[in-house]
Amino acid sequence: MKAVVYERYGGPEVLRVEEVPTPSPAAGQVLVKIAATSINLSDWEGLRGSPFYARLGGLRAPRRPTLGSDIAGLVEAVGQGVTRFQPGDEVYGDNLPRMGGFAQYAVAPESMLAVKPVELTFAEASTIPQAGPIALQGTSGAAAGRRVLINGAGGGSGAFAIQQAKRLGAHVTGVDNADKLDFMRALGADQVIDYRTTRFAEVVKNADLVVDTIGGATQEDSWSVLKPGGMLVATATPPSPERGQAAGVRSSFIFTVPSGAVLEELALLIDSGQLRPLVGREMALADAAKAHALLESGQSKGKIVLHVGQP
Repeated sequence: MKAVVYERYGGPEVLRVEEVPTPSPAAGQVLVKIAATSINLSDWEGLRGSPFYARLGGLRAPRRPTLGSDIAGLVEAVGQGVTRFQPGDEVYGDNLPRMGGFAQYAVAPESMLAVKPVELTFAEASTIPQAGPIALQGTSGAAAGRRVLINGAGGGSGAFAIQQAKRLGAHVTGVDNADKLDFMRALGADQVIDYRTTRFAEVVKNADLVVDTIGGATQEDSWSVLKPGGMLVATATPPSPERGQAAGVRSSFIFTVPSGAVLEELALLIDSGQLRPLVGREMALADAAKAHALLESGQSKGKIVLHVGQP
């Protein structure tokens, strides 16, 4: 099969497409013929060999193939003991930490897959497995009358977080670059801020919840916008408990555990029209390097999808 591989850490230039052996499903696993996959921050972390990613995944040296956790496609074969799926089923799922989704085939544990939402294409479904659960968990504190600030609101997880927070009745402020302001408004954001021209910490006060998908200086600025007892939820960099205590607020870090049950919940929300996926750019598997460069630029709205094959 064709797969995206890399043998040293670096930028998008180290990626290439090669022929590699097609995997076989072991007991409890499902072999998926991939129609589409989408790119996540975890792929960027893996490509760069970041220390944080290494601690989470035990990564010590590049593996071939290793990128791509969000997958959508058809069940090709099932391993011993698999009862929920059979060949021909349309599925989607999050294959983290095994990954390997930037390929024509990938194996995933049965528990990490769900039936694809009926209303979605494979490309649309591939944007959900990691971003959707992060948004659900990150906005669990949103409710009517509460004020929610989302940093990186024009990205994959941020776009879902806007929709979910609004669905729960919160007032939502989205922060991203100027190219994404109209995009965030269309998703339902009540207030939008271009971080390049306006420091959100100077105009937002007394937020009940901050969802931070950026980390670094953005996370540091987030402490001051929260009301006493508010919550900072981070998806990129673990927040400092000491920093939160000093600010009089709570904090948590989200690292999702792949779950077919959560994906089934998301499928119900999507098929009922309560959430919708956002495909920013669609590219071919052979363009994986270009797609990663686009992700790093921060210019893509929603998720970047790689088309792999016909279902």
